Amino acid sequence: MRRVAVVLCLLFPLLGQAAIEVAQFDNPEQEARYKQLIAELRCLVCQNQNLADSNAELAQDMRHKTYQMVKDGASTDDVVDYMVKRYGDFVLYRPPLRFSTLFLWVGPFVILGGGVLFLLLFIRRRARQPAAGISESDLKRAKALLGEEENNT
Repeated sequence: MRRVAVVLCLLFPLLGQAAIEVAQFDNPEQEARYKQLIAELRCLVCQNQNLADSNAELAQDMRHKTYQMVKDGASTDDVVDYMVKRYGDFVLYRPPLRFSTLFLWVGPFVILGGGVLFLLLFIRRRARQPAAGISESDLKRAKALLGEEENNT
């Protein structure tokens, strides 16, 4: 009897992981719109996952709200506007070009350009420096340390 209880206790947590969300729609157009929306909206908890792929509680709530809005007849723009008002532009994979999101669009190019400029300046500065020569006394000292004679050059 104890073994059965132990096995049940070990399997009980797995039941919570096996939950599958089932969404029923009035027509295929609603279902397609819902799937498109949860594929395009970003989970705010998970790093770079959309709502469809995320198992976070917030993503489940966002999917449920999206389902309710689509089921109630809200347009795609209405759902997106609601999510942006509630969670900000970060909920979109492609945030709109605004002053507040300008760095998201331009930042990678600015950083890349700065890196290339730094590299070019470094290379030019290095090319202008004279090559470090070895003085005659240093050369004689090195030969002496190596045990070579001065005549065996």
